[in-house]
Amino acid sequence: MKLSTHAFFRGLMHTFCFSLLLTLSLKAEDPKWLTFKGQSGPGSGKKIVLISGDEEYRSEETCPMLAKILSQRHGFDCTVLFSIDPEKGFIDPNNQQSLPGLEALESADLMIIGTRFRQLSDADYAHLARYLNRGGPVIGFRTATHAFRGSGQSGAFKWSQFGLKILGETWISHHGRHKGQGTRAIVSDVHADHPVLNGVGEIFGPTDVYGIRNLNPEQATIVLLGGVTESLEEQSPLVMGDKNDPMMPLAWFRTYSSPDQGAEGQAFCTTLGASVDMLDADLRRLFVNASYHLVGLEVPRRAAVEWVDPFSPTFYGFNNDETYYERRNLRVSDFELGRSASTGLARPQSVPKGWRPTSPF
Repeated sequence: MKLSTHAFFRGLMHTFCFSLLLTLSLKAEDPKWLTFKGQSGPGSGKKIVLISGDEEYRSEETCPMLAKILSQRHGFDCTVLFSIDPEKGFIDPNNQQSLPGLEALESADLMIIGTRFRQLSDADYAHLARYLNRGGPVIGFRTATHAFRGSGQSGAFKWSQFGLKILGETWISHHGRHKGQGTRAIVSDVHADHPVLNGVGEIFGPTDVYGIRNLNPEQATIVLLGGVTESLEEQSPLVMGDKNDPMMPLAWFRTYSSPDQGAEGQAFCTTLGASVDMLDADLRRLFVNASYHLVGLEVPRRAAVEWVDPFSPTFYGFNNDETYYERRNLRVSDFELGRSASTGLARPQSVPKGWRPTSPF
């Protein structure tokens, strides 16, 4: 039996409306953060919250990758937070005010943070303050030395001083030439037997060494120094002369005092940590080892750090186009287990000419 033209288009409209409602429903249900249940392993029963949110070094790619390794290879329960567009739900690292899910810190055993210049609400800062006030351990990487900015305070604690007061250093300078000189990690002779270095070989990262000025070496355990290399090639030799004399601290532990001075906690910081740095298995192992150490577990002799899902990192650089992240439409669900965002298609135009990763994407 033939349908009338009117009936045909009415049915077509019904189908379109149903599809539209289904699409809107799926978008509404898109998660605002990731949760990975830990598999069997030494970390079972321990919870790690990883906080991304920076405009330059792609922590939105690094944190899910690390969380998958920590949960699936080592048993930790992991939650990953992102800067999210509050209306449209896409991941937007340029949005400095949005970081949903910080309440996860209330039950966390470890916080890993790689944010840059976030400016949060008092309610958001309150979750961070409660975590630090109970002495919760912290791993900060790369831009965590300048994790927050603005006038936000919890009591007398100014969040713009998070890097200085918690990690021991704030933003100073690019000691190496940005996008021209890389970093080779040099083990400190004094702490060469520290368990955080178990199974860790020579680390190389195609990001430059940060300048360090405020870190008190008498109040920190510096395990790695940063050697400036001549180029971004992994086999590049160290720069000769004053640039590496002395070398800057690259990774260290220190004890911090909580915002209300009621407790002390342990922090680990490394100024490495761009997404492309994480192609180095020894750097991933450093993060895993630091996680074990800070939650009071024995560090493995050689921790497993193989990818759980393929890791295809975007080269670091700013994306100042206001429409870039909306057009990219990267979603939290794109990083769920079994999925890998096609990040390699969205590299900034500022990738140094001729740079190629030693490890394949």
